[in-house]
Amino acid sequence: MLTYKDNLVYFEEKADILKVLSHPVRLCIVKGLMENGENNVMSMQNCLSIPQSTISQHLSALRNKGIIRGRREGLEVFYSVQNPLVKKLIHLMFFE
Repeated sequence: MLTYKDNLVYFEEKADILKVLSHPVRLCIVKGLMENGENNVMSMQNCLSIPQSTISQHLSALRNKGIIRGRREGLEVFYSVQNPLVKKLIHLMFFE
């Protein structure tokens, strides 16, 4: 049986994911990655029409919470969604 402390950690982890996804730009980035697959910042910038530096800040927040991962190819980094729970949430929110 889970202790109160274990339960609290479990819910804190889920709440942290929801907090990060609650920003409209981050939600749009994750949805776009799920729709279009792996992508780089330049492609995201063309789609979102916001500065590359702003996108990079949001990508950093998503990466720090383990929602996305980056794969380096030369000078470019290609991002994809890695968190299975986030994939389910985005699917439920936008694709059903």
